[in-house]
This record gives sequence, C-alpha cells and structure tokens, in this order.
Amino acid sequence: MEARRSVLVAHSAERMFDLIEAAEFYPAFLPWCASAVVLQRDDAVVVARLQVAYLGARFEFTTRNPKRRPEFMAIGLEQGPFQRFEGSWHLKPLSSWGCRIEFALSYDFVHSVMGSLASPVFHRIADTLVDAFIQRADSVYGDAAGAGLESTPPAQRPALPAAPEPWAVQPMKQTLPPSPPSPPSAASPPVPAAPSTEPLSGAPPP
Repeated sequence: MEARRSVLVAHSAERMFDLIEAAEFYPAFLPWCASAVVLQRDDAVVVARLQVAYLGARFEFTTRNPKRRPEFMAIGLEQGPFQRFEGSWHLKPLSSWGCRIEFALSYDFVHSVMGSLASPVFHRIADTLVDAFIQRADSVYGDAAGAGLESTPPAQRPALPAAPEPWAVQPMKQTLPPSPPSPPSAASPPVPAAPSTEPLSGAPPP
C-alpha cells in the first residue's frame, strides 16, 4: 500500500522538520500513538520506537530515519509487523514563512490475523499524517491562516498610509462656545435733586 501527499504549508521548513523529527512528542497530538521512545538521535539519524493503539489495533514498530535537516528525512524499518516499510519526507523551503512538504510511504503488513486487522487502521493513519503535523504546527507556532499580517509575505502585505511630515500638519483651530448673556442689572433708585438756592417768584425778600 502507498500514501503520498504534496502540500504547501505556511510554516518554515525548519519548524516543520523540528516537529517531524521530535518523535517523543507524537503522543501529544497523534491520537493513534500510545507511546514513543527515541532510541538514538544525532545529526545524521534518529531511531524511534512507536506503539500504536487505535481502533482496536495494537502493535509497535521501530524505524531508523537518516536525515538532512531541514530538507529531508528517510523512513526505514528496523523492527515491526511489516514485510515492507519505507518512505521519506521532503521539505522544500519557499521563504522564511513557508515550505512545500512531500510525503511518501510504501508499506505492507506480514500475512497474519494481526496484519489483516491493522492494515486498514494504518492506512487511515498514513493518509492523515501530514494533516496532523500541519495542525500541530498551527497549534505550536500559531495558525497562519488567522495570524493576520505577520503570516503574510511582505510583498503581499497591504501598504499602510505614511505619516504626514511635521511641517504639513495644520494647527487645529479651537472654537470657543459663545459666552452666556449677562443677567439684567437691577434698576438704580433715583437720586433726589439738590434744593435750588434761587428765591421763589413773588416771595418777600428776607
């Protein structure tokens, strides 16, 4: 049986390679992986033992995976219920924000009762493996589809308006509200006229 996927991912090749290579974290996000133990890891290879417990099927297998970070990892069987098991991950960097992942896996179980039960289960696992790693990347590094401008390549980001030059900024005129009318002043009482010193007409002189 075979499984193949080729997909563009909005995460860098380095980040995706780190997730693929870190088999010890598989049980945290792969529902079929009951346990994972890294037996060997160096710059050239990683060896891991995985235990599958999914949809009634239970088995374990060990893979030896030569690698060339961050672009390539081969998948080879060391021990397990397969008569054929080989594959590869190819990660082609497109920029600092994305890559193309090409995944291929060819496998056949040994002819046994366990193999007949596990084969359809593992076929489902292989078909959904790439999607599981993409979802893991979105969870760990942030969902690129909903991250806004930070997940968009600079050439595709909308241009923001430039700030005006200081000399081009016009001072804002402040309009003051009209002053309220003054209250009417109270009428002043009339001032009495001073008495006249001239004699009244017809009055006898003093």
